[in-house]
Amino acid sequence: MKNKQWILFIIALTMIGLAAGFLFHVRGNQKLGKPGVIVGNVPLFDPQTNRISDVSVILPENLPGYYSSVMPVSTIELKTLPKDTTFCKHRYWNNSGANADVSVILMGQDRTSLHKPQFCLTGQGWTIVKTELVHVKMERPFPYELPMLKLTAETRVKDRDGQPLTVRGIYAYWFVADKKIGIADQRMWSMMKTFLLTGTLERWAYISYFTRFLPGQEEEAFDQLKQIIALSVPEFQLATGEPLQTNLQTASK
Repeated sequence: MKNKQWILFIIALTMIGLAAGFLFHVRGNQKLGKPGVIVGNVPLFDPQTNRISDVSVILPENLPGYYSSVMPVSTIELKTLPKDTTFCKHRYWNNSGANADVSVILMGQDRTSLHKPQFCLTGQGWTIVKTELVHVKMERPFPYELPMLKLTAETRVKDRDGQPLTVRGIYAYWFVADKKIGIADQRMWSMMKTFLLTGTLERWAYISYFTRFLPGQEEEAFDQLKQIIALSVPEFQLATGEPLQTNLQTASK
């Protein structure tokens, strides 16, 4: 019995050693994959207008019917995220009250650039009341459905008269890499599989859209947010979903 236990122990150690050696070899030959978003030589600034990078994800400055402004990368993001993280943030709004804060965080060699948005929202005083998987219809570069997680949240603030006011928000997010779109665990499994099989570290970007509104306006606010997503995403996101069958394609079969 003891001999059998020793044999199993030696086999286990051997397997651990082989796995460690394999991972060491893969890490030593690690390649960083292509991003699923457009990156270019556009400078980024912190809240104090200090230039922090000469490279950023390129979000569109002009959307039909909307105004826009570049938002600085927050101090806490600069302090907590890896130095090779690539950012970009824009705010879009129109005269009808539609609004969206758009953020793209692109990882480098360190995958800890990507984090769960639930921590950020709750850390900023928001309470998440609903989580849903939704799909937004995209028309460019061809019709497809873009999957994302939609978080509905609320917080309490004070209005101009100092009275308490409830504000709601919709936070929609997803992840993209080279020719891939993922949400939650899909990204992790894809990254692990590709890394182990090829030694390539998929370069994922975390994309989020956040809009604020008053209670009772959720349906209208989400419709407006979907419009901003449909207009802006094709301008900077390279990854797409599977093409939807058109009526003409269906009729020809």
